[in-house]
Amino acid sequence: MLQQTQVATVIPYFERFLQCFPSVEALARAPLPEVLAQWKGLGYYSRARNLHRAAQTIAERGMPSTAVGLRELPGFGRYTAAAVASLAFGEPVALVDGNVARVLARLWALADAPGAPGREERLWAEAEALLEPARAGEFNEALMELGALVCTPANPRCEACPWEERCEARRRGQEEQIPPPRTRPTRTRLELACAVVVVGKKLLLARRPEKGLFGGLWELPCAPLQRGTTPVGALRTMGLEALEARPFARVRRTLTHRDLSLRLFRCRPPPPEGILPGYLEQRLVGRRELASLGIATAMAQAIELALARGG
Repeated sequence: MLQQTQVATVIPYFERFLQCFPSVEALARAPLPEVLAQWKGLGYYSRARNLHRAAQTIAERGMPSTAVGLRELPGFGRYTAAAVASLAFGEPVALVDGNVARVLARLWALADAPGAPGREERLWAEAEALLEPARAGEFNEALMELGALVCTPANPRCEACPWEERCEARRRGQEEQIPPPRTRPTRTRLELACAVVVVGKKLLLARRPEKGLFGGLWELPCAPLQRGTTPVGALRTMGLEALEARPFARVRRTLTHRDLSLRLFRCRPPPPEGILPGYLEQRLVGRRELASLGIATAMAQAIELALARGG
């Protein structure tokens, strides 16, 4: 949960999640939609899917206790595996996260930007050289805390740092310039035409495949908008007939690498037989059921907007 999300935000989700899934076995037994529902609001849902798959692997094979073994679990990268192996099992392995990378880059005045060829391997090698093997977990935790609390991205508290005298960036007066900012990827635009289908007092929702954007989540049935394709035409290719040519509402959200735009159209109910193309399942949902489903924040906003405007 702490990947890409701050501690203060995570704590209430973490506590509720453990109440619902108090053990690895409980998490492994739970259906994925239930896990995604408990994750709702945290975003980056691939973390929940990986956590669920990792729990199933652990329940079947047992919990690995080494960084090498942990790397075989879904969602465990080099850093996460080293963190768990050293902090939980005392394995003498170093780690590098964003905070540690900043400390080491300043310590050795490594001016390469994050992502530069060879930079990450250099940082991991430096971390290994500094590691105190007999107290690896404590050392790694101390190094992460040093970056989080003292060697901060802006206004570092160099006077409180135990490495102030040996820090090359500090000696050069470059502690604010090192490391340079990461080059941001080009943002892309994603536009979706969303079908608002009401039958009685229930709304038609569909669940996406487990891989890809919003994987495994429930949503208003959507059709991606391509250049040269009208929203009404895009919906028609899915077997959905819009009642108007213009959307009755829109939702815009900024995701990590995308600008998301949702256009809402009232549509006729599709034929009862079969599943809408591109989805695993679909069903009519009442308002009370919405809270129990995994729904992305942007889509939850679209659903509330549809209901508020008499969808």
